Amino acid sequence: MKVLVIGGGAREHALCRSLSQDPAVTELHCAPGNAGTAQVATVHPVDQLDGAQVAALAVRLGADLVVVGPEAPLVAGVADAVRAAGVPVFGPSAAAAELEGSKAFAKDVMAAAGVPTARSYVCTTAAEAAEALDAFGAPYVVKDDGLAAGKGVVVTSDREAALAHAAACERVVIEEYLDGPEVSLFAITDGTTVVPLQPAQDFKRALDGDEGPNTGGMGAYSPLPWAPEGLVEEVLETVLQPTVDELRRRGTEFSGLLYAGLALTSRGTRVIEFNARFGDPETQVVLARLRTPLAGVLLASATGTLDQLEPLRWDEGAAVTVVVASEGYPADPRTGDPIEGLAEAEADGTAFVLHAGTKADEDGRVLSAGGRVLSVTATGADLAEARERAYAAVDRISLKGGQHRTDIALKAATA
Repeated sequence: MKVLVIGGGAREHALCRSLSQDPAVTELHCAPGNAGTAQVATVHPVDQLDGAQVAALAVRLGADLVVVGPEAPLVAGVADAVRAAGVPVFGPSAAAAELEGSKAFAKDVMAAAGVPTARSYVCTTAAEAAEALDAFGAPYVVKDDGLAAGKGVVVTSDREAALAHAAACERVVIEEYLDGPEVSLFAITDGTTVVPLQPAQDFKRALDGDEGPNTGGMGAYSPLPWAPEGLVEEVLETVLQPTVDELRRRGTEFSGLLYAGLALTSRGTRVIEFNARFGDPETQVVLARLRTPLAGVLLASATGTLDQLEPLRWDEGAAVTVVVASEGYPADPRTGDPIEGLAEAEADGTAFVLHAGTKADEDGRVLSAGGRVLSVTATGADLAEARERAYAAVDRISLKGGQHRTDIALKAATA
């Protein structure tokens, strides 16, 4: 099988790494890729938001499967263009990707499907926003209705800050605050059958102790030893399957990766948001534990044959990923600095480094090229061992001004 992965972050490197280990994959390509994906796949320059360009590349390569990683190409209709060219693609249509592209659309689907979620108002004026904030009270939850690369949500007890965020967005969803721990649960679907993966938890705040600004994610771990028994089955029955069924009923079949961000509240499980693609950095730990070869699972989604798939096999151990970010992230990330110690980090075979914002210079040196630079991932018999190995690998890496959280999976590993 020839596979083309679209995207250039750590999520795409994680996908490429897993696909490169699949015996069924004879050729692996990534566009535009990064310095890490270049080690396991042939990289190609491409405008990942240009469906015609991506489809032409897939046809030229003779790809048997295209895997679209990020949300922006999906919302832009890249998967539609690839399908129209006759190439199987893992990723929803632009219409179905509105589940992530518009928070208001997602709320409408959830209401129709009877999916438990926070009560909310859609607001387009300052007066509507003020009224909604007062209706729910603090802490205030204000979400940009459109795509914001994981940074469109403000949770604050400062009413003025909440109003300012609302004013900076064209349209916002303001909703009640959901208490309790958060869980990310991915599911692969072909529009009818839904196959859940293992749950993970990520860390959105920049600093230890969940302090500092929201980010795209500073680390993740799986499994969740504290999660209630039967959580995956419950979410499949009350959230994932009803959502997929409702979209199919509307004639907007969703095939690809359905990501449910969940809050385990005092009143039961509630959906915080949906995403239409693998999450980053949770993908890094979920795929590290997946033992079933990945290509066949993604192809079954793309070709409507998930009901014929054998049950997924999982490593019984744990995985932890720690994000190394550049100086100034998330506000003003510094780029262009050399990264040292990558080979040393992987030397003992217990950890591996997934590249997020990197590029190679003319001399072959790896340089930082984004805010989140690396996802250092390790597996172990349990969370404590995986965590110890991940941080040992992080300590071997040198990046000027680089920053990372020191408490990823700490509570879960020591509970």
